[in-house]
Amino acid sequence: MHKTNELRLAKRMARLGTETAFEVLVKARALEAQGRDIIHLEIGEPDFDTPSNIVEAGCDALRKGFTHYGPSAGIMELREDIARHVTETRRVNVTPDEVVVVPGGKPIIFFSILALAEEGDEIIYPNPGFPIYESMINYVGAKAVPIRLREELEFRLDVDELASLINDRTKLIIVNSPQNPTGGVLTQDDIAAIASAIGDRNIMVLSDEIYSQLIFEGEHHSIMSIDGMKDRTILLDGFSKTYAMTGWRMGYGVMRSDLATHISRLMTNSNSCTASFTQVAGIEALRGSQDAVDDMRAKFKNRRDVMVAGLNKINGFSCRLPHGAFYVFPNITNTGWPSKKLADALLEDAGVAALSGTAFGNFGEGYLRLSVANSIENIEKALDSIDAWTKKNL
Repeated sequence: MHKTNELRLAKRMARLGTETAFEVLVKARALEAQGRDIIHLEIGEPDFDTPSNIVEAGCDALRKGFTHYGPSAGIMELREDIARHVTETRRVNVTPDEVVVVPGGKPIIFFSILALAEEGDEIIYPNPGFPIYESMINYVGAKAVPIRLREELEFRLDVDELASLINDRTKLIIVNSPQNPTGGVLTQDDIAAIASAIGDRNIMVLSDEIYSQLIFEGEHHSIMSIDGMKDRTILLDGFSKTYAMTGWRMGYGVMRSDLATHISRLMTNSNSCTASFTQVAGIEALRGSQDAVDDMRAKFKNRRDVMVAGLNKINGFSCRLPHGAFYVFPNITNTGWPSKKLADALLEDAGVAALSGTAFGNFGEGYLRLSVANSIENIEKALDSIDAWTKKNL
């Protein structure tokens, strides 16, 4: 009889984290399969369909034969359009050789950390924050140095605290605005102060701006726009959130051209290239009407307002008004329940799928993340279910 050999994984696999949203989605789907009615507020994607002009551009590209390999850095026409878009929106001169198109936003996180960080290097990252930051830092053997995002600062980082964390081993600083999971948005003064704290040190910044077009109050500000920071900034942006294209898998990085060459080589070694027809759809996304984006933003804002007002009426919950992205991050410390236990109970007992704040790092304890990427009707239904649960259990 054949003996099954032991699976011997590389030690680094034990350092690899996950994204809890997908795990909770699986649990929620399993409950639905049992006949339960679940309201999905856990997953971080727009509930809208991709705008029809973009879909048609993708279909037309398939019919025209855009089904073959393309350049690892992306189709030149798309890179030119991205360069123009970033030049206009960030007010810096960007050229196509500084653009790398990748399948989704995550490869820019992974590739940047792979290309820049070695064992013993330190990377400062926001906490609570997108969990893949910490996962990738740990995976490559660098030291993950969290900077706490505090509710009293509207979940903007404390620049004095950031300055205290920077040292000779700091290789990379990750900033994210608008921010996942809190919806916090860095101001122009914040961005300038971060650049000042870095000074003339040879430290790179990974600026995750994937929600840059989903701001409800104020304007988006990028550290790439600060004098002296363009060559030290890796801009991460993409199409998933802005154009409801999560399943198309397309993001991009903008960085100095010599680094772009190395990031492109990582693409060659991992994915070969981003799907050609999706890139043609991306060209249409940037060139075509932005009415659908404006409509989505307005609906997210309306839903945010309903969600925050409703949460603030529930015993044990308090919630600040987030200024960007499509999440709310209520404080639940007054419930007396740990975040993970409360999130599990709301799924099992109330039929509301939410994420524990600790899914985004240790400093997320005491909070939940709820997505507003659902209808007003379902949001109000979820609020009623949470309220009924708290009245019964608190």
